[in-house]
Amino acid sequence: MKQDYYEVLGIDKSATKIEIKKAYRKKALQHHPDKNPGDKAAEGKFKEAAEAYEVLSDQNKKARYDQYGHAAFENGGGFGQGGGMNMEDIFSHFGDIFGGHFGGGFSGFGGGRRQVHVKGSNLRIRLKLNLKEITEGVTKKVKVHRKIQAPGVTYQTCSTCNGSGQITQIKNTILGRMQTASACNTCGGSGQVIDKKPSGTDSQGLQVKEEQVEITIPAGVMDGVQLKVTGKGNEAPGTNSIAGDLLVVIQEIEHDTLKREGNNVHYQLYISYPEAALGIDKEIETVSGKVRIKIENGTQSGKIYRLRGKGIPSLERYGTGDMLVHINVWTPKHLSKEQKKFFEKMKNDDNFIPNPSRNDSSFFDRIRDMFS
Repeated sequence: MKQDYYEVLGIDKSATKIEIKKAYRKKALQHHPDKNPGDKAAEGKFKEAAEAYEVLSDQNKKARYDQYGHAAFENGGGFGQGGGMNMEDIFSHFGDIFGGHFGGGFSGFGGGRRQVHVKGSNLRIRLKLNLKEITEGVTKKVKVHRKIQAPGVTYQTCSTCNGSGQITQIKNTILGRMQTASACNTCGGSGQVIDKKPSGTDSQGLQVKEEQVEITIPAGVMDGVQLKVTGKGNEAPGTNSIAGDLLVVIQEIEHDTLKREGNNVHYQLYISYPEAALGIDKEIETVSGKVRIKIENGTQSGKIYRLRGKGIPSLERYGTGDMLVHINVWTPKHLSKEQKKFFEKMKNDDNFIPNPSRNDSSFFDRIRDMFS
């Protein structure tokens, strides 16, 4: 089981952004690969700390993690999620944090020129799901138009930067000679330029291809939740490039009769006066199929039946919500002469005069019970 991100960095949930960054820097320097050459355990902790920092340093991702835990990033969610993390990612994202201790670059655990990776752009799609799919989880296959490297395209080392992907400049300032580095304008930072490319491709040797992508949606997702399928975005030019990601935004289809509220589901059940007075068994629809419930005789309008575990599973796997069945006693709008005579006769009968007892909850009691 994945360790809690706060435990990884040794902080609590109230930690500030500065404290989070300070804690990550301490862990990263402790387990840095240049300080622990060949130590796979240290490398694992180094990546683990980077993954924790990548989430907790981002306000939106931190909020999702605080609410749903690791389940919020199943199928992706950060550069370190879904098995997509590597040392290049870590240093390209957070290299400045290491300051002058290790230079902030990745040299392959022992020197040499830094290998350059350029990442392709991300793609974003919306995926509509009904309440049943959200409740049970589902695997969807979608067609995506993404850029890929065309068959037959070849690259050569960029002569401008000699394959480093960066141009270093030394400038004389009032503070002395200062060295700056920026992405190479010729190759865009990839360290490579097009050598040969087939016809029908763009200037980078890429072509658009339709691809079917399988997306696994965990149970309990909400409208607006974003999942990530690593490596299914656009590819980038170059032999060392990394494909971007496919970002999947969930769009919940509104149900005809069920109303979702968090992990709970509400249902309005209408019954007649005779049914309320005599009691009846009713078949109702839930998110996972139909069930029968027993309406007791003498049931009042506004009564709420709670069906435990008949709601939406928690995305964080903390159980399943409930289904709340709201009873509404239907008052007929049109009566026959015979029906009018009956109600005229019963109007002053003791059984028809409202006489609520302590057991009949008030409106505010019922609202309180809904959230208890």
